Amino acid sequence: MAKKVNFTPLHDRVLVRRIEQSGKTAGGIIIPDTAKEKPMEGEILATGKGHINDNGQVRPLDVKKGDRVLFSKWAGTEVTIDGEELMVMKESDIIGVIAA
Repeated sequence: MAKKVNFTPLHDRVLVRRIEQSGKTAGGIIIPDTAKEKPMEGEILATGKGHINDNGQVRPLDVKKGDRVLFSKWAGTEVTIDGEELMVMKESDIIGVIAA
């Protein structure tokens, strides 16, 4: 059971937990930790209210809590909340939502 995160991103930002990939290739080769890249897949833990346009209107985000997403390699800012390493990024850094 996931614990509740005491953090709410502002505006068009989202809070993401990286999802670790398997340490093994499809052929069974084990990849050492030093050779692994940080995953570019994550789960949305919290979202802001939405993007504020030039007219002051709020456009709701296209992603929601619980969505599995892919994001760009250099996206976001790494933060530590309650001892857990998470990322805060703009919705525009998200490439797409992975269907369940």
